[in-house]
Amino acid sequence: MKYKWKGGRLLALLLALAFMAAACSADDSSTEAAGDGDSDESSTGSDDSGEGDSDESSTEPDDSGDGDSGDGDTAASGDPVAVCELAYYTGEFGALGESLTADVTFPVEQVINEDPPLGRPWEMFSEDLGTVGEAQAARACLERHDAEIVVSIAHGYRTYRDFMIEQWEENDSPIVPSVHGGAIPGNLGGKPGEPIFRAQGLDEGLGTSGILYAEDIEAKTVVIFATQVEGFQLAADAAEAAAETVGIEVLDRIDAAAEQPSYRAEVERIVDLEPDAVIVQAGTVESGTLIKQAAEAGLSLEWIGETGWVQPEFIGTLGADLVDTQEGIGFAAFSYDDTSPAWEFFSGLWESTPGYGDEFGPATDLYHFSTYDVMVHTALAVEAAGSYSASAWAPAMYEVGSAPGEVCYTYAECLALLRDGQDIDYEGITGNGDYTEGGVNNVTAAYTPIESDGSTGSPVILDPDRSLEIVDSIATRAECDAEVLPNVCEW
Repeated sequence: MKYKWKGGRLLALLLALAFMAAACSADDSSTEAAGDGDSDESSTGSDDSGEGDSDESSTEPDDSGDGDSGDGDTAASGDPVAVCELAYYTGEFGALGESLTADVTFPVEQVINEDPPLGRPWEMFSEDLGTVGEAQAARACLERHDAEIVVSIAHGYRTYRDFMIEQWEENDSPIVPSVHGGAIPGNLGGKPGEPIFRAQGLDEGLGTSGILYAEDIEAKTVVIFATQVEGFQLAADAAEAAAETVGIEVLDRIDAAAEQPSYRAEVERIVDLEPDAVIVQAGTVESGTLIKQAAEAGLSLEWIGETGWVQPEFIGTLGADLVDTQEGIGFAAFSYDDTSPAWEFFSGLWESTPGYGDEFGPATDLYHFSTYDVMVHTALAVEAAGSYSASAWAPAMYEVGSAPGEVCYTYAECLALLRDGQDIDYEGITGNGDYTEGGVNNVTAAYTPIESDGSTGSPVILDPDRSLEIVDSIATRAECDAEVLPNVCEW
């Protein structure tokens, strides 16, 4: 097994055995592959980490050296970087799991590892959170894989924030790009001590966008349907608040359990209320089931959903033949910029690479392009920072995506500029690369219709100034006992 000797705890032993260094080095390189899938003992065994509950020893990053210096990467060039995804293979989002993993794997294998930042290739791992929960999956990423990058902290973050704050304080690691972090309050993240950067905006934005589109089509009344998942509940709360702001009447708020085989009781309530539109915050299968049963009951309405509807499971559950029986079906979220060279490069590569577009749908899927954007941005920030330390990476995320700097659109182009000593301004697919102080990406609010054949139509861009104004007024903020980290926050 390969052991990662850290700190000065084994200094005496290393000195005593100095004459064996070359043999040990050869041993390490020959056994690295064997430790990739089943090497729990290498990250938690007594030779390295002492007791199993000694989090700081089992998660200390290889490259951080003195922790918060952030002045360079000290791992050997070529030493792989463990990238661990919090995955959705089981539970209410289990139908999306393989596709979401492909979204992370694609930029790593097809783009970043062609010329990895700081010369260290990225090695992918996934830990399913659907059964064990997000907190346990995050711990597994750190304790089992020594992850320096943990992808997609999400709505379960509140249950283990204290643990992560301790990790960052003691180890200056991991760095955390997130595709699914929209349920985390906007005033958390974006800092060296809490290095969470979110690709898709806040979940409040999803609820707000749905109401803004309802306003655009002159709906006077809506019903809000949401399953009892934190992110969906947050978006539904935002939809209620936004409806009040713009003067749309909410006839009813229907909350239902996730993963039900039938929503006929909820459909009957909607039939009786006769709304102009229904705002739906629910998973792909649940949403498809709800609309299918409504159509079978003879109802025809405007259905305004969320990002998951872009997944094949939605139309697979609903059936494309039912799309034209409704006044409209689509999702309100954000859009890509199809005039950008970044989009031209990504979409062409996605569609032409076997195992991606042919298996998981077109490049226009929001998860495909938003995940690509945040992973490329992450890699560029590592190169700019010269380190995988959170204290260096977090400020670099702002620097590489904001003016001033040489505007660039692809990883290879931007990387070359960085290595030439230039400041860059990465203009990605989802927007201009800017992040708020809380690490939330500036995305373009849009509504995307579902066409009669089940494909997605052209996005309808929503008023960005109005969207930001409403989101800012209704967004959840965490209440913290101190402004300076480490702190305790509630929301």
